[in-house]
Amino acid sequence: MFKRTLSILTVLLLSLGLVACGNSGAAKKATGGDKQTVTVTTSFLEDMVKQLAGDKVKVESIIPAGEDPHLYTPKSSDLDKLSSADLVLYHGLHFEGKMVDALEQSGVAVSKNFAEADLNTMDEDGKKVTDPHFWFDIKLYKQAVEVASEELQKLVPDAADDIKAKTKSYLAELDDLHAWNKEQLAQIAEGSRYLITPHDAFNYFARSYNFEIAAPQGVSTDSEVANSDMMETVDLIVNKKVKAIFTESTTNPERMEKLKEAVEAKGGTVTVVTGEGKELLSDSLAPVGEEGDTFIDMYKHNVSLIVEHLK
Repeated sequence: MFKRTLSILTVLLLSLGLVACGNSGAAKKATGGDKQTVTVTTSFLEDMVKQLAGDKVKVESIIPAGEDPHLYTPKSSDLDKLSSADLVLYHGLHFEGKMVDALEQSGVAVSKNFAEADLNTMDEDGKKVTDPHFWFDIKLYKQAVEVASEELQKLVPDAADDIKAKTKSYLAELDDLHAWNKEQLAQIAEGSRYLITPHDAFNYFARSYNFEIAAPQGVSTDSEVANSDMMETVDLIVNKKVKAIFTESTTNPERMEKLKEAVEAKGGTVTVVTGEGKELLSDSLAPVGEEGDTFIDMYKHNVSLIVEHLK
């Protein structure tokens, strides 16, 4: 759904001549007047910009926190945000679907410096595609932070020293987060490190912390679950005696309940971790004011939830 609807938006963006907006910020002076506007596609990037630039810029976000980017329908107001931006930052790796055609000409992908060898691939409709969920690999996320920092320093040169200082501090916080994650996850025995989620968003997490992932829904939250994929996951849960399976904040929990029923039909038992504050955050941060509304808090929320139910 997200990719289909974005194709319409892409045509409109290009017809507006959005390709020039990415350079407009460089032509403005950062002293006096209005703040420079940075438009981002997701809550992850909104948080990233706020961590690095604070109140030095105005941040506009396209996909609101808590919404599923796979199902998001672009609005006319998104055109205004993109066309009026002094800087556009986006994920890249086709996370934004067909919107990428416009974004590549008007914005900066924070993933632009990633080495191909560092990227995962995944199956989508029988084809191998690049896994866009890089933020669960903290090393890659740090590279994205550095790209965003460079662009913000160019946009607001008078605040460059402050942005550099905030960047250095934030990168150190991310290192601390990685160490904390490893310490917490060490409570889970090697034989219990099976993370079962609705859609395929946690492969970088699995690679970083030695987990095996199963996600019967695949890469898109808009896809149907094939019976063969469902039964393969059921067999894994039963054979490995997986204690718990997890819902996500942007997916339908009923599918995991059906998975539980299938497990029970085969003589197994498993708990579905769901409910307010008990869902994994994958494709979006939590809305502001809720647990997981920053990248670091999101990661700690997820790790704490996983440890609580799998240790």
